[in-house]
Amino acid sequence: EVQLVESGGGLVQLGGSLTLSCAASGFNFEDYAIAWFRQAPGAEREGVSSVISSDGTFYADSVKDRFFTWSDPAKKTVYLRMNFLKPEDAAVYYCAADVRKAAYSSNWRYTFAYDHWGQGTQVTVSS
Repeated sequence: EVQLVESGGGLVQLGGSLTLSCAASGFNFEDYAIAWFRQAPGAEREGVSSVISSDGTFYADSVKDRFFTWSDPAKKTVYLRMNFLKPEDAAVYYCAADVRKAAYSSNWRYTFAYDHWGQGTQVTVSS
């Protein structure tokens, strides 16, 4: 059974930093795509970043050069480091995995490319 467990969310000051973790299990971590999405109240879920083992690492324009994602295959964990946090970064952050090999550079930001989701972790940015 595929499981994704996010952690690391919380309250952070404007301009601060936070690192989220996504611990994965139940699938081949050698050939994967794992993404971070976020959803603010009343908004659609949007792609933040994705690590696709066969295709590279991708970021939304809104977080490029502020957020960084990487994986630790030994720990089967993907991380999202968020720097210079803004009010608009506040949201529930979800980890998502694609085990069907459906995610590519052209569709990484869409929810349909992923078939397993974590429960989400809240990020709040205070001013």
